[in-house]
Amino acid sequence: MTSLYDFAVRTVDGQEQSLNDFRGEALLIVNVASQCGFTPQYAGLEALYRKYRNSGFAVLGFPCNQFGEQEPGTAEEIASFCSLTYDVTFPLFAKIDVNGGNADPLFTWLKERKRGLLGTKAIKWNFTKFLIDRTGAVVDRYAPLVKPEGIERAIQAII
Repeated sequence: MTSLYDFAVRTVDGQEQSLNDFRGEALLIVNVASQCGFTPQYAGLEALYRKYRNSGFAVLGFPCNQFGEQEPGTAEEIASFCSLTYDVTFPLFAKIDVNGGNADPLFTWLKERKRGLLGTKAIKWNFTKFLIDRTGAVVDRYAPLVKPEGIERAIQAII
């Protein structure tokens, strides 16, 4: 795959969705989990989404159970938790792996374009964030410790 828009992913309800549907939008792609110390970041992600979605910005959440088994639920349980606990309205996708032999191709592509600290490709934990500009280019990668509000200026610069 040579472009972000070449990828198709599964929504949390099992439907295939082309990332071409997000062409022209700035995106924040995040691997998320419901039982993580960073889970309260859902509130910040949702706040950014609500604030900037009418300006061509979207948050895309990809549940992942690879780190401490902090996302053990079914797709239905994940969607329900996000809705009831954090009133999440941004798009959620099917649970995936982000590292290893079964890593989702989208995350393999993202990691190849923006390495983490010390030049590592591997994602270290849940709530790693990739900021994508309106052309589909990976602008930056943020560690889980970086709260969503800490990315707001970077989002404003690309929308």
